Amino acid sequence: MRWYLSFGGGPGSLHARVVFGQFVLMAVGFHKGQREVWLVALAGVAALALLGWVLALRRRYAITGMPTSRIASAAQGYVELHGRGHPLDVNPLVSPLSGAPCLWYRYQVERKGSDNKWELVDQGQSQTSFVLDDGSGQCLVDPDGAEIVTRHCRRWNEVDYRYAEWTLRQRDRIYVLGHFVTRHPHHGLDAGADVRDMLAEWKRDQGGLLRRFDLDHDGQVDLREWEMARRLARGEVEKKHRELRRQPELHLVEGAPLSLYLISNHEPDELVRRFLWMALGQLAVFFAALGWLAWWWRQPL
Repeated sequence: MRWYLSFGGGPGSLHARVVFGQFVLMAVGFHKGQREVWLVALAGVAALALLGWVLALRRRYAITGMPTSRIASAAQGYVELHGRGHPLDVNPLVSPLSGAPCLWYRYQVERKGSDNKWELVDQGQSQTSFVLDDGSGQCLVDPDGAEIVTRHCRRWNEVDYRYAEWTLRQRDRIYVLGHFVTRHPHHGLDAGADVRDMLAEWKRDQGGLLRRFDLDHDGQVDLREWEMARRLARGEVEKKHRELRRQPELHLVEGAPLSLYLISNHEPDELVRRFLWMALGQLAVFFAALGWLAWWWRQPL
C-alpha cells in the first residue's frame, strides 16, 4: 500500500482502496496458509484486480474523451476544466501537520504500538472550496466527494509517530473533471414573498413596529399606518433585489451522482499515462492471481 500512496493520491483514492483490499486478502492467505483460504483470497484478489482495471480505464477514457472547456463559455453539466488554483479569500487554508498554506489537504497520523505495529490515531481532510482561474473566468471548486490525485505528498517520522500529508498548493495548475453549474444571485427572486417575510419579521417585534409606524401614538398600527409600512417594505425589497441583480454570476464545479469527480495537479496527459499504468498493473495482478489460483486448485486436499 505504501508503494501506491507515493504513486497515487492518498489513502482515500480509488486505487489505494483496491490495492489495500488485495493486500489484506494476501495477508490472510499467508497467515492461514490453508488451501481453502488461499482459494478464496486469490479469487478475491482477482476480482479486485478486474475491478481496478475497469475503473482505471474508465478514468483514462473520461479524460481522453472530454474536451477542455473555458470557464467563461462552459456549458452547464459535465465538463473538463484546467487552470490555476487560488484560495477563496485572503486567509488561505493551512495544512494541520506542516502548517503550509494550501488549497486542500489530507493527513494521516499513525503510532507504533507495543507490538511494533502501526495504528491509525488521526486522519482528516479539508472541505473548503477554492478558486480555479483559467484566464477566461473563475469558478469555485468544491472538493467534497472528489477523487483527488496530487503530486505533493510528505511523510516523516518522529519517535513513535508516523505522519503523512497530501496537499494541493496555491497556484498549482489544477485539472478538474466534474459537474459545472452557474448560479445567478437574482434567480428565483420573488418580491411579493420577500415583502411578506419582511412585514412578518417586523410584526414579531411589536415594540419596534410601534416606534416606526404608530404615528398617532394610540398604541396600535391602523390601516393607514400599515399601508405605509407595506410601501416601505416594498421599497427596501426592491432596493435589495437591484443590488442582487448587479452581482456577477457564480460558477461552481461539484460532484454529481454516478459521475466521476476528479481533481488533480497533474497535467491531463500525465493522468492519462498514470491511469493506463494502473490498468496494466491491475491486469497483471489479475492474471498472476489466476495462475496462483490454478496452482492451489491442483494441490491435494
